[in-house]
Amino acid sequence: MRFTAQEEYGLRCLLQIAREPGEFMTITEIAKREGLTSAYVAKLMRALRKAGLVKSIRGQKGGFRLATSPERINVGEVLASLGGRLYTKDFCGRYTGNEQICTHSLECSIRSLWMTLDLAVQRALSGITLKHMLNGAMIEGVHLALVALSSGAPEPLPGAA
Repeated sequence: MRFTAQEEYGLRCLLQIAREPGEFMTITEIAKREGLTSAYVAKLMRALRKAGLVKSIRGQKGGFRLATSPERINVGEVLASLGGRLYTKDFCGRYTGNEQICTHSLECSIRSLWMTLDLAVQRALSGITLKHMLNGAMIEGVHLALVALSSGAPEPLPGAA
């Protein structure tokens, strides 16, 4: 699974804004801090504004700020606003091969796999807020997750034995 550059950079831009609570940051400031072009940051900020994650004002003292506090914005909604979800209802229609409809459209274990992964990813991402990312909680959380993963093989699915 891969995250797009748009999702990565959009999240980074949002974290820059979150580091300046209550302040408005210009596109130029954000672009400079992240090493991105102003045009690309403007595109990202439009998507974040449309999603209601940031507010903007025009003018000399204008710019962008968070629409709400960092603890109320979760990473799942940020990434969804920038790129969408792993699995959507039209997923199977996009991957039909040479056919009009997917040859596995009935009782599809592949679709079930993607839906399960999407739910797991969304659940994980919705539990992580911008505040977690700002205060270092993510570093500790990643360490704990790696320890848990290294403690053994994953549990087999029921009926897989």
